[in-house]
This record gives sequence, C-alpha cells and structure tokens, in this order.
Amino acid sequence: MAEGHGHGHGHGHPVSGDADRKLLSGALALIVGFMLVEVIVGFAAGSLALITDAAHMLTDAIAIVLALIAIRLSAKPPAGGFTYGFKRVEILSAQANGITLLLLAAFFVYEAVNRMIHPPEVKGALVLITGVAGIVVNLFATWLISKANRSSLNVEGAYQHILNDLFAFIATAIAGLVVLLTGFARADAIAALIVAALMLKAGISLVRDSGRIFLEAAPARIDPQALGAELCAIDGVVEVHDLHVWEITSGEPAASAHILVAEGLDCHQIRVQIESLLAEQHGLTHSTLQVDHASGDEIDAHCSDAHGTVHRSITAVGRGPDLASPGHSPAGH
Repeated sequence: MAEGHGHGHGHGHPVSGDADRKLLSGALALIVGFMLVEVIVGFAAGSLALITDAAHMLTDAIAIVLALIAIRLSAKPPAGGFTYGFKRVEILSAQANGITLLLLAAFFVYEAVNRMIHPPEVKGALVLITGVAGIVVNLFATWLISKANRSSLNVEGAYQHILNDLFAFIATAIAGLVVLLTGFARADAIAALIVAALMLKAGISLVRDSGRIFLEAAPARIDPQALGAELCAIDGVVEVHDLHVWEITSGEPAASAHILVAEGLDCHQIRVQIESLLAEQHGLTHSTLQVDHASGDEIDAHCSDAHGTVHRSITAVGRGPDLASPGHSPAGH
C-alpha cells in the first residue's frame, strides 16, 4: 500500500498580504470619507439615489474591513483543532458581503418603487455634482483594489462592492443631470433601481461562489466524474473511489482518493504518476491519495461503503465499464 500527500501553494500572484492590506486600507479611507459627505448631501438634496449610494458605500467599507480582518486571520498557522488554520474566514467574509448586498438591494427596490409612485422634490444640481465626485473617488478606489490579489473571494468581494458603486455613481450622475435639465424627479428613483440591480447581481455571485466552498463542492472548472474516468484510464489502475475534490478556500483546491491497482504493479510509481497528472492537468497540487493492490474480492469489499461515485477500469477483471454507486457528499478529508 502507498499513501501520498502532494502539495504546493504558489498561487502565482506577486502581491503579498502586507501589500494587499495597504491597498485595501487606502481604498477604505477614500470610501469612508466620501460616504460621510454623501450622506449629508443626499438628505440635503432629497435624493434616494445618493442615499442608496451612501448605503452601498457603507457596505463597501464593511466589506473592506472584513477583508482586512480575514487577511490577518487567514495568515495564522494551523493550531489545535483548526487543521487548516483560519483560511475559510475569508469565505465567511465573502458570504457576509453577498448577503448584505442582497438585503440592501431588496430594501432599495422597495424605496425606489415608492418614489416612482410618489416622487419627492430632488435637487438635481447637488445630485449631479456629488455623482461626478463619487465617480472620481470610486475610480481611484477600484484601481487600488484591482492591484490586490483578486484570486481571493475575500478581496474579490470587496472589489465587486467598489466596482458596483462606481457604476452606481455613473447612474446617479446621469439621474442628477436629467432632473436638473428636465425636472423629471423620477429619474432619481430609476437610478436607485439600477444600483439595486447591480447589487443583486454582485450579491448573488458572491453567495453562490462562497456557498460552493462551504458545501465543499468541486471547483467549477473540475468535473469529478470526468476526473475519475481519467484516473481509471491510467495503466494499472483498476478502481477509483472515495474521490473528493473541494476547495479549502478560494484558490486552494484539494483532492483525495482511494486508488486500487492491479496486483504486481508498483503502488508508489502509480501514485507519483497520479499526483503529477492532478497537479499538471488540473491544478490540484494539494492531494492525498491511498493506493492499494486489488483482487476481485477486495474490489467488492472496498465498494461496499464508498463515498460517492465508484469508477472502475474497463480492464478490471470480470468487470464492465465505470459503475456509479450512490454515496455521500465530500467531507473534506
């Protein structure tokens, strides 16, 4: 029997955690400062679009703060019962960001519809000036965060907040110009609806992606069924079961499997071959494999309690093509 554990954690991103913190902190200072100004102007102008933008900027600030906390915690080494350390704190942060966006979007849709029915007086000039200023501030903040490591869902969540706010300010500036030139007050509520739609889109994406990691689903780019069949096609491999592919955190996929090989073959050599295939073809540099010799009776014994699909080679003694058996979802071995 051969057991192996292959791993490597080079994500290929030049920006360090310290650099990420500086970039995020700079964006946070810009966002908080402008948000305070926008709240004051929003109430003075009677603009829901500006108040919506300000609330969105508050979620931006919260997203960045959570990202900074997550970066610090995820850098802590594994200890005690936390065998992966605190890497999934960033996924908690991403999920919180996504849920916040969805809740705020629902609220602002409600408010915007009310204002479409009963439009209040809106001071277009103030809305236009503030919207243009917001575009400038968010352009700089977006540029700062775009230089950070966006392969992290945590940082990507903060980036999506800022980017959506940039689009929101563009809509707000246009609404202010329309109100100023035509007196059409409902343009402000329409801009708020556009902002809410952008928030919904970003929120759904973050909740979906972070949810896949929490549920330990395979990365979207990897099909476990196809991977199992590919491993069974390797010369000497008789069966693959307990095959699990999941993400420890964003950008850190992992895999584990129990491999049965034909008697008389070198388990260690086949394990090295499989680890090389996983790393080079699928980016699975963190893998844990158990490789055993198999006889016909041993195959049946192993299959009796396999977790997930069982893959068998078409050359397995007395066996047909790959078979599937019901099992349990990955447990993150």
